[in-house]
Amino acid sequence: MHPFAAELQTCVGRIVLGKEATVALAIQTMLAGGHLLIEDRPGVGKTLLARALARALDLPFQRLQCTADLLPADIVGANVYDPRTGAVTFRPGPVFTSVLVADELNRTPPRTQSALLECMEEGRVTVDRTTHRLPDPFFVVATQNPMHATGTYPLPENQLDRFLMRVRLGYPDPEIEAEVLQQGSGHLHLEELAPVGDAERLRAARAEAERVSVHGDVAAYIVALAQATRASGELRLGVSPRGAQALHRAARARAWCHGRAFVTPDDVRALLVPVFAHRIVLKSAAQSGTGAAEAILAELAAEVAVPR
Repeated sequence: MHPFAAELQTCVGRIVLGKEATVALAIQTMLAGGHLLIEDRPGVGKTLLARALARALDLPFQRLQCTADLLPADIVGANVYDPRTGAVTFRPGPVFTSVLVADELNRTPPRTQSALLECMEEGRVTVDRTTHRLPDPFFVVATQNPMHATGTYPLPENQLDRFLMRVRLGYPDPEIEAEVLQQGSGHLHLEELAPVGDAERLRAARAEAERVSVHGDVAAYIVALAQATRASGELRLGVSPRGAQALHRAARARAWCHGRAFVTPDDVRALLVPVFAHRIVLKSAAQSGTGAAEAILAELAAEVAVPR
């Protein structure tokens, strides 16, 4: 494993206990320059994971609680008129940070959700025809409640496509939960966490991950998997070219974390569900939320030839 990735994993793991696989996916998402969607029940540590990542890299952090009355200006900011001076100045919103947690994103209406599209795709905000650049790095961790929860708006496909990965934390094992009770709230221990990097180190790691090579056969394998979702009779919507690019980027980040300068088919298969599952739409709405997307992807992966 790459030393920096191992340090991050260990550091975040001191706060988020027993979720090594999910922490690794979150680190890989950040190293790939993407954004993370965490779908799970309240109280399992979604915000804690984001805060631990920010603390481990000594990055500015903002938390945005999404509600039904939230407006786009509450996210990106707005121009404010000062009656004393007659001047109009831009007041930045919480999106002007390095790690933004949008808690319960699917509780805010689509008009407000769309305020994040330009931020996540282009790293900038446009207000009244004036463009403002966001900090680099800029990492969004959005959480959403399960779709059967009361008062939720489904995230549209174009919004979901902006997230590099979707993960779930799940309930901890009994032994880990007992340890959490003894340790106390992880939020109380965050300030004691010693950072293992900073923004400059993260940018350097991203640059190294981008130089990881992807053989033509492996790239063709990624394309074949994406095309298989588009041809599936069980899906109403397959993976877009942006989704294939996301898997390509994520696989390079995973290879770098594992200390390799090249991507293997195993990297691709390991990330297939986190990168693709939230991008496909099943024909039968009754199957949503039952793990059917993961099952269909497993079937498609079994049918697509793996390069040697």
